[in-house]
Amino acid sequence: MNARRFKPNETVDFVVVGSGAAGGVMARELSQAGFTVLVFEQGPRFSPADFEHDELKYFFLSGITVDPAISPQTFRKNSVDVAKPTSDGQPALYARLVGGSSNHFTANYWRFHESDFNERSILGSIPGTGFADWPITYHELEPYYTKVEWEVGVSGLAHASPFDPPRTKPYPMPPLPVKSSGVLLERGARKLGLHPFPAPMAIASQPFRDRPGCVHCGFCMGFGCEAQAKSSALYTMIPEAEATGLCEVRAESYVYRVATNAAGRASGVHYFDRDKREHFQKARAVVLSANGAETARLLLNSTSPRFAQGLANSSGLVGKYLMFNQGAAAHAVFEHELNEYKSVQVTRLLHDFYESDPKRGFYGGGGIDGRIDPQPAIWAMTTGGDLPRWGADLKARIEGFPRSMVAAGHSTSLAVESNSVSLDPTLKDAWGIPAIRVTYKDHPDDLAFARFLQDRQVEIMQAAGALKVWRDRVGEQDWGVHLLGTCRMGNDPATSVVDKYHRTHDVRNLFLCDGSSFVTSGRGQPTMTIQALAFRAADHIGQFAKRNEI
Repeated sequence: MNARRFKPNETVDFVVVGSGAAGGVMARELSQAGFTVLVFEQGPRFSPADFEHDELKYFFLSGITVDPAISPQTFRKNSVDVAKPTSDGQPALYARLVGGSSNHFTANYWRFHESDFNERSILGSIPGTGFADWPITYHELEPYYTKVEWEVGVSGLAHASPFDPPRTKPYPMPPLPVKSSGVLLERGARKLGLHPFPAPMAIASQPFRDRPGCVHCGFCMGFGCEAQAKSSALYTMIPEAEATGLCEVRAESYVYRVATNAAGRASGVHYFDRDKREHFQKARAVVLSANGAETARLLLNSTSPRFAQGLANSSGLVGKYLMFNQGAAAHAVFEHELNEYKSVQVTRLLHDFYESDPKRGFYGGGGIDGRIDPQPAIWAMTTGGDLPRWGADLKARIEGFPRSMVAAGHSTSLAVESNSVSLDPTLKDAWGIPAIRVTYKDHPDDLAFARFLQDRQVEIMQAAGALKVWRDRVGEQDWGVHLLGTCRMGNDPATSVVDKYHRTHDVRNLFLCDGSSFVTSGRGQPTMTIQALAFRAADHIGQFAKRNEI
């Protein structure tokens, strides 16, 4: 490895805050373009051998996710309420290690459709929301979707869905083998005249770019991949960035403030090392890819006389328009064992209900996939509908696990200004920095569509021959893993935080690239689009820098 190690007094071309899906892309693209890049990551760096199949540790004890013991957060539904710490997890949940949440994600890799970028023009305004078109089109982003598929590694089957948007190349790898849940979803859907297709997944179905194909261990969602088949930034973008000899990834280094000079330009970042000692890193430009919650928090914490309401916040919209993505689940038990605990989460998907249909009377669209139910410990403790939960009957409940699956629905969240990430006025983290405060209440249309989609999921499971089907409650969310919209993209500095190239309107050499730039939420699988946007942003930022326009 030729990874660079910068000296304390060096000024790097770019500081990138965050090493996940977007930060990894930014690091690779900018360093391969010849710039010096220093990537800061809050959490540690794991080797493949460090990842574990430990449900208790990873789902209940913050094994690789943000830990409420040191990074507490608060939650409230409305701005008039007092936000309180949550007892059962973080409102803004993300992985905290090199590679970020691309380590523990399910790896669903749908492209957005053409309509996702101009729904406001198609459907008109929606009262009480900031519903708006993106300042870019699908066709502008399409080459970068293709770049994600071929550079990061996505398995799938092009043109398998009649609803797919246009594409210029097929997938680089064939789909992963179909599982029982995929067979049953396909059986039920086709009986109803629907159009299931092989799910595109950021998991290698065969050896790809010096990584092995999937070993089908069954621990994808919520877990890191010790086989290196999951196309995490840890295994894809980060090593290629370091191989240039121009990029350093500085783990266990927590950036808490972006500094600006008298001219209002970003001059570097203040950060804590693993021993909580404070340091300053000089940079010619700064890229924030810390996720849709932490990027907003960092800007709001970077106040100065010139930026009294937070950095890049002349619009007052930093932290506003948070979107989580709604969803729904229909669980099913079948006569024979499905053994869904083996292999990847998802192998079949349908997009028949992707588009919003005004005839339904509410906004929203989404997709349905067939997948594993929770892993055994979570099934035993929290799932299983009205199957027995205690005593002698618990045995029957546990025995239902190998015969179970779930039809999972993934849908929209409208941009509502009051849904937000802000700084808690009293609670601080272990470093003395104001904690994240999440304010969130789902729009009624998103709840209505989630219920509509769940009805379709139940119908599919029944058509597939399920012995028993039950629903998870569709309700208002108090946490999310898709942290979108908090620094939205737009042409007008009065109504957005970054421009179409991810440059902040207020600070010429400060860029934001992660889920925070989203204008609409898409249909529940944002990471593919986050990476496509990062490839596009890095392309333009590199050109700006070479022309001395930063």
